[in-house]
Amino acid sequence: MSTIRLDMTMSLDGYVTGPDDGPDAPMGVGGFRLFNWLDKRNDQGPSGEVYAEALATRALISGRRTYELAGHWGGDHHDGVPIFVLTHEIPDETPPGSVRFVTDVAECAAQARAAVGDGVAMVHGAGAAQALLRAGELDELELHVVPVLLGQGRRLFDGLGSDHIELELTRVIDAPGVIHLRYRVRR
Repeated sequence: MSTIRLDMTMSLDGYVTGPDDGPDAPMGVGGFRLFNWLDKRNDQGPSGEVYAEALATRALISGRRTYELAGHWGGDHHDGVPIFVLTHEIPDETPPGSVRFVTDVAECAAQARAAVGDGVAMVHGAGAAQALLRAGELDELELHVVPVLLGQGRRLFDGLGSDHIELELTRVIDAPGVIHLRYRVRR
């Protein structure tokens, strides 16, 4: 059975970027420090293991804003896996590499699930995560919580609405400068 898993780094106060993020500062002011744990991504320790799991995913779902701020990942996020970009409007230009634009959340999830078979599709972007959660299509959350309070920026869970979403903690990995938490979305 396929799994759609959010994979996001965030501050302890819930921000995934610092303030004033945009094309010239994709992580906003001070936001790049959220990724200091990735300095250990090639080590055999816990952060290296978590990073290797992320690279073992078979597809990527991204929000349009994240996709653009990441420079389209050059059309290849990792290993040529399909990239499904959730967007309100499909651009006229041909997308690079394995990128596909999708305007419907359920259709995006269905295409990603078909692409991964019994594997995992990774999700990047606060907007995509919220849309998938609201549609009941997000199965797990892998949150890399960094012990810093940014105080402002872009929050991961703003805009979800008033419905309660119950989560079950399934894994905790403590590593230098980050705690990796995995939750299953209860249905």
